[in-house]
Amino acid sequence: MRKSRKKTVLRCIAVIIIILLIILLAASEYMLNFALKPADNKGRNYAKELVVMKKRYPWIDDWIDSLQATGSVRDTFVVASDGDRHHALFINAPRRTSLTAVVVPGYTDGAVDMLHIGYIYNNVLAMNVLIPELHANGKSDGDAMQMGWKDRKDVLQWISIANNIYRDSTGNARIIVHGQSMGAATTMNVSGENTPSYVKCFVEDCGYTSAWDEFSYELNELFGLPDVPILYSASALCKLQYGWSFGEASPLKQVAKCRKPMLFIHGGNDDFVPSRMVYKLYAAKPAPKQIAVFPGSKHARSYCDHRQAYERRLTAFVSRYVR
Repeated sequence: MRKSRKKTVLRCIAVIIIILLIILLAASEYMLNFALKPADNKGRNYAKELVVMKKRYPWIDDWIDSLQATGSVRDTFVVASDGDRHHALFINAPRRTSLTAVVVPGYTDGAVDMLHIGYIYNNVLAMNVLIPELHANGKSDGDAMQMGWKDRKDVLQWISIANNIYRDSTGNARIIVHGQSMGAATTMNVSGENTPSYVKCFVEDCGYTSAWDEFSYELNELFGLPDVPILYSASALCKLQYGWSFGEASPLKQVAKCRKPMLFIHGGNDDFVPSRMVYKLYAAKPAPKQIAVFPGSKHARSYCDHRQAYERRLTAFVSRYVR
């Protein structure tokens, strides 16, 4: 009788464990889809986003109209290493130059969403601009976003393409890589690679320390949940499905390997990618480096709130390390 009761208890425990594992797996799958496959990929609606950009940054309105009137914007597609087609916008400088900015959009953003940064490089600094759309964003192929980790290889490919197009008599262009939000994380991930000599410096605006840190923060903010166990299981599922884990996707580790100049920008009141992250990133990066934290600004709003100061800091940085 006792053996029979013991077996029953063990069976019940086994069933409960299996049910909990199924629930955990389902929750992990939900989290992964929620994070990497958002329903509102706004970067695909170019006309709508262009209206939003002109309203948010009214000073770029005439510039955009002039680009459209003169046909200075060019769509380009390339085949990435994984076989997907990736999309970018090219904007030629007002006059021939090798100075080129590769401007990397953020989470769910397309190239149109980075025209305000493109404006600084093209209209203020008279540079060529390439705005690549990351995996599964804008018109680029892909079934899920890669949080800037696998994207670093795609951006390296775009950098090479920009160099081939805008190289001067020396055989190379002079390139700066500037990213915002997830694009900033991508930029930092690129910086830790063995980048070509024609890549002169980097600018990251409101990037996170790692995919793990960002997801941990959002998991707590949105759902009030701790890391254990769902973040661990979701990270393992991500590794299984996409070949990378949340901890592996670490701009913090990448900037520690970067010896080229980097400007760190963040909003002082960022509650999406917490402002505290920029100080950890800055501390991890060897010199040369600069930092600009704009008081009161929310996520990716520093340029909107502090136009003149933002342009001044960026122009001074570029003039020192690229020109």
